[in-house]
Amino acid sequence: MTEELDFALVVRLRAVLSDRLATEADLRTLAEQADAWARTMRGQIYGSERRLEELTADPASALVEIGEELRRIEQLGAKLKELQLLLSEFGERAHQLRQAWLSDQSAAI
Repeated sequence: MTEELDFALVVRLRAVLSDRLATEADLRTLAEQADAWARTMRGQIYGSERRLEELTADPASALVEIGEELRRIEQLGAKLKELQLLLSEFGERAHQLRQAWLSDQSAAI
């Protein structure tokens, strides 16, 4: 389910970045959801790092479990980095859209 959420969010961010028009409400909702997803991934990374510390401290831990946590941290880190890049670009795009709205309103007055 988390992969579906991740994929859907990335698709919606990319749609706005590809010059799709969006309302202010759309921009705010998408920014909030992306921020929440980034916090969730940071929490998952933190949890995996703690688990990895526990596993490495226990000499009876299976190497397979350690490898799984390392892979999970690596995958989550890559996804978080991608999301942060998209969020940065999204912030710029949202600013452009807001400037255009203000210009249109000024011209209408």
